[in-house]
Amino acid sequence: MTLVTTDRAAFRQALPAGGRLIGMDVGTKTIGLALCDAGWTIASPAYTVTRGKFSKDKIGLAAFIAQQQVKGVVIGLPLNLNGSSSPRAQASRAFAHNIADLNLPILLWDERWSTQAVTRTLLEADASRARRDELVDKLAASYILQGAIDGLVAGLE
Repeated sequence: MTLVTTDRAAFRQALPAGGRLIGMDVGTKTIGLALCDAGWTIASPAYTVTRGKFSKDKIGLAAFIAQQQVKGVVIGLPLNLNGSSSPRAQASRAFAHNIADLNLPILLWDERWSTQAVTRTLLEADASRARRDELVDKLAASYILQGAIDGLVAGLE
């Protein structure tokens, strides 16, 4: 049974030797992807998948995960500001359970501010609307993954 959790200690325990992680910002139209190194020091944006039929998307994700030798998955969990579950959070949980048969531990990470933080940074950089649209999902995935690895590493100290 694949672990799907919000408990970073349980996720960390499922990965005793560390290993490369993939971060996902799951939206209705796209999935932003990011990767980190095996030592969990830095997350980098990878690319954005335009969502289509789930079965086809899953095959593509599985191939990318295998190619990158990913050991665990971090999926952004867009909670409401008060911490309660939102419809998007339910969709992210469902997505996590639908990819659980990839047999990698999955951490659902609170990402309430990721898209806003990334959008603000892009606005400050004077990125055009088209450029923001192109970058926001994979940058949000990177932001989510960096927060998760920072939290995971802090738990090791």
